[in-house]
Amino acid sequence: MATSATLSTQSPYAHNNLLSMYGRCGSLGDSQLTFDKMPQRNIVSFNALIAAYSRTPSHATLPFKLLTQMEIEDLRPNGSTFTSLLQGSSSLEDQIIGSELHTQVVKSGFLNDVCVQTSVLGMYSNCGDQESAEKVFEDIVDKDVVAWNSIIFGYLKNESIKNGLHVFGSMVRNGVIPTQYTYSMVLNACSKLGNRDCGQSIHARMIIFNTIADLPLQNALLDMYCSCDDVQTAFTIFCRIENPDLVSWNSMIAGYSKKGDGEMAIDMFVRLLRMPFAEPDEHTFAAAISATGGLAASDYGKPLHAQVMKAGFQSSVYIGSTLVSMYFKNDETDSAQKVFSLIPEKDVVLWTDVITAHSRMGGGETAVRFFHEMRQEGHKIDSFVLSGVLSACADLATLKQGEMIHSLALRTGCDVEMSVCGSLVDMYAKNGNLQAAQSIFSQVEYPDLKCWNSMLGGYSHHGRAEEGLKFFDEILSRNIRPDHVTFVSLLAACSHCGLVEQGKLLWSQMKEMGIMPGPKHYSCMVTLLSRAGMLEAAEEIIIESPFREDYLELWRTLLSSCISNKNLSIGVHAAEQVLSLDAEDSATHTLLSNLYAAAGRWDAVAEIRRKIRGLMLEKDPGLSWIEVMNHIQVFSSGDQSHSHPRIDEAQYDLHRLLRNIVRSETDEFDVMVFET
Repeated sequence: MATSATLSTQSPYAHNNLLSMYGRCGSLGDSQLTFDKMPQRNIVSFNALIAAYSRTPSHATLPFKLLTQMEIEDLRPNGSTFTSLLQGSSSLEDQIIGSELHTQVVKSGFLNDVCVQTSVLGMYSNCGDQESAEKVFEDIVDKDVVAWNSIIFGYLKNESIKNGLHVFGSMVRNGVIPTQYTYSMVLNACSKLGNRDCGQSIHARMIIFNTIADLPLQNALLDMYCSCDDVQTAFTIFCRIENPDLVSWNSMIAGYSKKGDGEMAIDMFVRLLRMPFAEPDEHTFAAAISATGGLAASDYGKPLHAQVMKAGFQSSVYIGSTLVSMYFKNDETDSAQKVFSLIPEKDVVLWTDVITAHSRMGGGETAVRFFHEMRQEGHKIDSFVLSGVLSACADLATLKQGEMIHSLALRTGCDVEMSVCGSLVDMYAKNGNLQAAQSIFSQVEYPDLKCWNSMLGGYSHHGRAEEGLKFFDEILSRNIRPDHVTFVSLLAACSHCGLVEQGKLLWSQMKEMGIMPGPKHYSCMVTLLSRAGMLEAAEEIIIESPFREDYLELWRTLLSSCISNKNLSIGVHAAEQVLSLDAEDSATHTLLSNLYAAAGRWDAVAEIRRKIRGLMLEKDPGLSWIEVMNHIQVFSSGDQSHSHPRIDEAQYDLHRLLRNIVRSETDEFDVMVFET
């Protein structure tokens, strides 16, 4: 009734109010209907409808049609008109339309209107033209806080975060009081940079100037401290929030997860579930599942997976990525594969996680296959996935596949990315093409440590220890701090070449640098000393190692060297250490038998061999592989199984070749007899 009465009046005032109300409530159909039925329309009528459409990105093209209609009805646009139209072009990120509007703004004499200038500034920023936005900002005489916020937002949106913080500093120095929105923006900038000092100084300014923090600002503070690994301060702020929302809880769960405190993250998640106001969303589950990576999947990860399915998020690619990662970290490849297969719309991140995980876990063949499937689905290839699949090619020693992926990296422009360069160097070095590895490395202007390590690993892999040691000196001369991977390559090179003194020096240097030796470092040192006949020193290294019970290969390496050196006492002791933990270790029994044989203890040899037969111990067959027509074929010695689809064909060809060899030898024999 009220609406009918309003529409019957001739004055546009009531219609404009009704039109504006519908627009602000998002009821665009009613706004348009009211506009169409108005007996009289003025500039306010047009502005109200233009503003309504401009606020909705899906309808942002319609205001420009209204501009044409306005001109037909002989109405001139004013500042509000241009502000809304510029907002529409900003939503569309259409700089061509925006630039045309800017021209009309100048022609219409609104160049000094701060609101219009700010809208022009925002349009250029949203379209990625920060240079034009800066020029507009410089031309604004009386810059208000909205103008400052717009230019700061532009820098942050266009990934020029440090410039955004610099402008914030200028804003404060010019006496402009930041708003809650300003503080939220710059705190988010500090989060992205991981700059706790800057974030803390902004927080201090808020306290000094008695800034009242609303919930979005409190959440920005939480996110900043969590992103900067100061979860304790974040939790203090969280406890002071009167009514934390789901964003607050998610920030805390993600903060503990990032910090590596999985149990606290799960505790926060459980506390959230007891809250009556909100259900967990995708971000909640993703953060909680990420926190369980270092925990047993059966204790935390699988129950969370069950809750994900109960909540109906099993098809979410965002949650799926964290579930896949969690299962891979727990070595549950089948479960990870099942989650992956159930996600209908896989994104680049998920594909990259799966490819990288298979590569890391020794499933190089699967990683390469998934990479080709990813390409067939039309996903964009980036540096992360290229790095992962190149690592798989390096481990598989498949040069042709690696060269094909290198070609793809060149076509996509990813070959200049540091991670890809390092993986290319590693791939070519492990495939025996050290010259190509050196060529790629020499083209990198500022190689990072991974790139240096890849090249160093190449020298080690090829037994070129002297060049590797010179390369290490160059790393140090550039003030690059080596890591545990660097020393593994160096110690391995010394081990291959028997450089005992250099190996000892590197061992001491590594400890002086605060790098704790891992299993691979101890393995290299034990191999180095054992091969040099320094069995007592090797034994001492093993005894001081914290891995002597978990990494039995150290004792086996020593035992193997005792055979060639005929050192029965140390060899028997090494064997006893292994067999005390794994009494059925076939490799150790075989080595011990060889040790007794070398020492002439045939009675002991016979006893061990009887024990081996009694236990029916067998060595696992060694696997080999060959790349044929872009496919990797895996086989083992003596394998007569029919698991391979072309095994019968291969055996037929083998027998045919054998018959040809016999026939050739027979013919040759006949010729020799005939000639004599």
